Amino acid sequence: MTDQQPHRFERGTDGPKVIVAGLDGSDSSMRAAAYAAGLARRQNATLALVYVQPVLPAGAALGAPVADTTGEVAEGLVSEIRAATERAKDLWNVRWEFHTFRGDPYNGLVTAADELKADAVVVGASESAGHRFIGSVAIRMVKAGRWPVTVVP
Repeated sequence: MTDQQPHRFERGTDGPKVIVAGLDGSDSSMRAAAYAAGLARRQNATLALVYVQPVLPAGAALGAPVADTTGEVAEGLVSEIRAATERAKDLWNVRWEFHTFRGDPYNGLVTAADELKADAVVVGASESAGHRFIGSVAIRMVKAGRWPVTVVP
């Protein structure tokens, strides 16, 4: 007779542990963050909000204070997230982290998802017409095929 061992898988408890949501301050990225927060709450996962501060060499060439501008955007996003968390704290509680660094948004999200060992990635649909030709971050993340990716309109 064999000893019965508990199964490692238990329905309803083996969901994602880290959900990465890409933010850029656009309405669609904020909707994506809200959607990801709901997923994280239901799955008892950590929500990792990632803002990749774009490197803008053209702006730097014209003398624009690029680092200051993207840093201000990051600070603004953190403030918005904290305010939303405070408003909703009586309704639900989500463990969240905010990560920001400079780089290309696609490569930055890939790096963050890898380093954080993401189980899922949530991004907003692109609101830029130019992405129809060169491909949006969302399309590139889906094509990478390394994580389940949800694109929120």
